[in-house]
Amino acid sequence: MGYWVVDDPALAREVLLDPETFRPDNAVLAHTPLSVKALRVLSGVGFALPPTLANNAGESHRPIRAAVARFFSPARVAAVEPLARELTSARVEAASVRLAAGEQVDLVHAIAADPPALVLLHLLGVADVDVPALKAWSLDSLELFWGWPDEDRQLELAHSAAEFYAWLRTRTTAARKTPGDDLFGTLVSLGLTDEEVCAVGYFLLIAGQETTTQLISTAFHRSVGELIEPAGVVEKVLREASSVPTWRRVAARPTVIGEAEVPAGAPVLLGLSGHGGPADLAFGIGIHRCLGAGLARLEARVALECARELLAGVRLVDEPPMIDLLSFRAPKRLLVVTDGNTGDN
Repeated sequence: MGYWVVDDPALAREVLLDPETFRPDNAVLAHTPLSVKALRVLSGVGFALPPTLANNAGESHRPIRAAVARFFSPARVAAVEPLARELTSARVEAASVRLAAGEQVDLVHAIAADPPALVLLHLLGVADVDVPALKAWSLDSLELFWGWPDEDRQLELAHSAAEFYAWLRTRTTAARKTPGDDLFGTLVSLGLTDEEVCAVGYFLLIAGQETTTQLISTAFHRSVGELIEPAGVVEKVLREASSVPTWRRVAARPTVIGEAEVPAGAPVLLGLSGHGGPADLAFGIGIHRCLGAGLARLEARVALECARELLAGVRLVDEPPMIDLLSFRAPKRLLVVTDGNTGDN
């Protein structure tokens, strides 16, 4: 794949805790180099991802991170649990009705998809968002930056990413005219450029909800036909099959990882889950640890608690297709029927 791969959890931890030697400069670069046509589409909306959060090793990282972290304080995350439970319970109830009528139900689309987005937007104070569009933008952008799309597919994905970025530009312009205390108003008040505000919004609005949908989807997949203990399932999935199983760094100078001599400029791919490490490593460690770790754990637990009885009484119709990207992996859909149903309806 063109990376120095670090699967040992202890070594991955060492790399993450040494941001001077192992910089995050490549964290959000396109894994598959973008074609001229795709780049032209992106440049048409001024698409740019300057260093802000995941890809920032400079002095601006700390104030940007501190400003965003306030939206994800432990108190705010705890306070949002009733909303997460209400949103999920309503979708579980609707799915249960359909299943009882003999229908096949996709648990990803029916239950896992929307609540994380709605909860995130609530926490960030961002209103009037087309959630289906946000979900589509998110999946397309993940594929564009972490997938293996050919040139034709890149062009499709670039148009989607450009549409998302244009929307972020509109929100940033509005925040400059009428400052508020939502995400965009907070970022504008820091004195960030339009490109920096959009870069924060771009990946925060993706990572803050789509990776949680994927975590919930994997947890659902492992729980079909079982009467599970929700918190235990969440921790097991984080240890063994996190929705973000890898992450990238680049060596700033010649160094050693374990017994391997790594040259300057070497791209490094870290295994975050599935290699015997602790559940917490799935969220990274150090100055770039995922700001939404507590929120993701809460939402996944709530989803499993709400769907516990439903999951115990259904079976998969087929082996689910997967989202299978460099750093993101989860079932794309989970088509189920009630246990005993033939699934022909």
